[in-house]
Amino acid sequence: MLDENLARFRAHRNNILRYRRLLKTRLSELERQFIERRLSEERSSLESLTAASFPVSFSAVPVPVDARVAMP
Repeated sequence: MLDENLARFRAHRNNILRYRRLLKTRLSELERQFIERRLSEERSSLESLTAASFPVSFSAVPVPVDARVAMP
């Protein structure tokens, strides 16, 4: 499963890089819209895959003022 996910990561990353390169070229408005839509879809897919593969999230826990220790 790890190998499959890594292959998917690489595929999405490569597609994103290719679409970015294409956007730097001369394109018709229709071509540009298509590539921008595909780029957005690839980014979304990569984010979903990342969230599913690495479900760990960190959140900052606020520390009460009276619990803080003054540093000398």
